[in-house]
Amino acid sequence: MPNRVQNIPDSFPKAPLTDVADDLLHQANGKLDRKRKSSMGQFMTPSPVSGFMASLFKETSGAIELLDAGAGFGALTAAFINRCCTEGKRPESIKSTVYEVEPVLLPFLREMLDHCGDACVDAGIAFESVIHEDDFIMAGRNLIEKTLFTLRRKQPHFSHVILNPPYKKMRSDGEHRLLLRSIGIETGNLYAAFVAIALKMLRPGGELVAITPRSFCNGPYFKLFRRFLLKTASIDRIHIFESRNKAFAHDEVLQENIIFHLTKGAAQGQVVISSTEQADFSGGMTVRHANFCQIVKPDDSDMVIHVTPDERAVGVERRIKLLPCTLRELGIEVSTGPVVDFRLKEYLRMEPEEGSFPLIYAVHCENGFVRWPLQMRKPNAIADAVETGKWLFPNGWYTLTRRFSSKEEKRRIVATVHDPSRVPGERIGFENHLNLFHAMRKELYQAIKVGNLFEQLSGQKLMLHCG
Repeated sequence: MPNRVQNIPDSFPKAPLTDVADDLLHQANGKLDRKRKSSMGQFMTPSPVSGFMASLFKETSGAIELLDAGAGFGALTAAFINRCCTEGKRPESIKSTVYEVEPVLLPFLREMLDHCGDACVDAGIAFESVIHEDDFIMAGRNLIEKTLFTLRRKQPHFSHVILNPPYKKMRSDGEHRLLLRSIGIETGNLYAAFVAIALKMLRPGGELVAITPRSFCNGPYFKLFRRFLLKTASIDRIHIFESRNKAFAHDEVLQENIIFHLTKGAAQGQVVISSTEQADFSGGMTVRHANFCQIVKPDDSDMVIHVTPDERAVGVERRIKLLPCTLRELGIEVSTGPVVDFRLKEYLRMEPEEGSFPLIYAVHCENGFVRWPLQMRKPNAIADAVETGKWLFPNGWYTLTRRFSSKEEKRRIVATVHDPSRVPGERIGFENHLNLFHAMRKELYQAIKVGNLFEQLSGQKLMLHCG
């Protein structure tokens, strides 16, 4: 059973460095262009979050070599050094290496590191800092790549890594993807790339704490990254926020974020899973200790990372396991709506017309059925053309769900029936923000024979509700 901790231990106390970080956060956000922040995936870490992240490290003694990639104005480095300076047992030395490419942030970063140096002097800790105004992926690749040239140089072996990496997709044929492949890393998002490179630069037994979107935990898009992560390090702690907009409220981040703590090369033990409602960690924390086989199922080739913070969620997971079959056994598949509207912009039509087919968006899903057409800003139809044909489905019975929902919604998954009698047309387009249940690209009616066969095999009655 989980523990409801009413008071969070003061393992990350407020100190002068925290006051400086709060001030610099406000100043830095005021200088950054909002559109540029979004395009570069920049989100500044508030001091309660950075303080909690710093508190997760198990070992902070001896000679520390700290890496902070995508450092921003230095909030995470400051939180780590703040912890080291306020603990009874302090490290002998700290060498802080930071990477940041945003010119606007560099003056703030330098100022933050100056304050960190002053705090270390006051605490009797030798301090050194190095700022790299470099692309971390390019620099990391050059340091890691096993060529004769790099083998003659001392490769970095950091003892600690603390990260709030940029959140941004990479083109499959882009320079970053090619650089990553050259060092055996395959991922399509900058945040996963930063974590993977940092793990390669971490010494055996070294620790990494990062805050990233939760999206890497499941889905085929991040499967290779999960395989690398689980092969390279143990998962010691996962922390989630009950509300997806809490961790970076000042930046209006919509992704659901998690904080995780890894130890490179360590034997995998139990995983601590915690959650809080508030980003300032007020109001208590739910803590649960889970066996690793509950986090990553031993027989799961996809290596999905299950993050269930309380017994209620665990109960739902157990009930799902009791279901007698999979969708595939019923002849049913789930696909993302194939119509990406901005890529087919010239073929979209605001209103249905001759030579077009209905185009269904999430907004068309009302009270369990598709309501079409609607008076709205989005198009209602897509032209019948060679270029659009492969993205369309034959009209028929389908089940739809929205791809995205917030944790605050009463029901995270709401199904909608696509009834062909309500939406006329030979073919149908489903937009990319929908999930589509279909029978091998045909309507669900095609799955009935498979369902009847399964009914005979299982002795259970299968009911298909289509309205």
